[in-house]
Amino acid sequence: MRQRIAIVYNAPHPSRYDSAHEEKAVLGVLDAVNAVDKALRELGHDVSLLPLAPPFEEARKKLAALAVDVVFNLFEGFPGEPETEALVPEALAELGIKYTGCQPPVLRQALDKTRIKAVLKESGIPAPDFQLLNPNNLHTFRLGFPCIVKPRAEDASHGITADSLVTDFFSLERQVRSVTESYKSGALVEQFISGREFNATVMGNTECVVLPVSEIVYSLALDLPRILTFAAKWETKSPYFKGTRVVCPAKVSAPGSEYIADTARSAFKLLVGSGYARMDMRMDEEENLNIIEVNPNPDISPGTGAARQSRAAGMSYAEFIESILNLTLEKDKDDCESPPDGGQRQTGAAADIKKHARI
Repeated sequence: MRQRIAIVYNAPHPSRYDSAHEEKAVLGVLDAVNAVDKALRELGHDVSLLPLAPPFEEARKKLAALAVDVVFNLFEGFPGEPETEALVPEALAELGIKYTGCQPPVLRQALDKTRIKAVLKESGIPAPDFQLLNPNNLHTFRLGFPCIVKPRAEDASHGITADSLVTDFFSLERQVRSVTESYKSGALVEQFISGREFNATVMGNTECVVLPVSEIVYSLALDLPRILTFAAKWETKSPYFKGTRVVCPAKVSAPGSEYIADTARSAFKLLVGSGYARMDMRMDEEENLNIIEVNPNPDISPGTGAARQSRAAGMSYAEFIESILNLTLEKDKDDCESPPDGGQRQTGAAADIKKHARI
């Protein structure tokens, strides 16, 4: 059925990311906007665009003035202010406007990487050991080397460089100081998990669908750590971009693929519940999967992981966007869990996705 849809997104503008030469991640939202706009029009919907800029009070007035059936939410937070990501779905919920993607509490929790890892570990889902450090409490460091130092509350690999992997106390101190000074969220220090790296997109409300798994494969010079840096995602001329590729579907055994899918599904049920999210994982030396990142409302530009996995599942890009929309248009937007009777009840959206993907 034809819907009136507004694509809401963060308007790129100068931010603190510019000084770190990380503005490309901010501009990346426009690729998703253009692709989703084209897909929705191909599907026959009436589409409008609504870029939002601060202050949020003005942005909320624009949201309140919308006369639409649903908002396709591509808002990632105002540039340099990732903590504002949840403000748009919060306002839309208050206004009674349906929106795609994950709910505000999920977005807020996922931005706090320390909270996410604590919840995972408390629930028995493996995640790297970690500490939240700053220049004043480095004496409390208790992990073993190597470690990876990253901003506590950033998306899109902001702050992740080759220097993020530290192998001694001197480099740890230097990187913690750098991250603390550059990113207001503080420095998260994690035990480095060095094995194979996978990610999987999970979609669903009452039933979870796991799209085909991707593997990140590195062919880097020996002096470059095997980590997914900002350059690997955004700087096309960098050694990291050239030496990092994605294999989808991942070349793993059937039991291995199921293990990865089960892990992603478990983390989704625990931390997301409904909508769509990408789970990033690495294997440790014992080949146990560890969740290293949980990404609700991940980038869905045509060249990114979620879209690549939907293609591997046999969907066109328009079908992928339609499946995200259908999750929102379902009457009962329940948490992603098994039906009370233990049956295999399927929602319309889940049944549609399941035509292509394995559950």
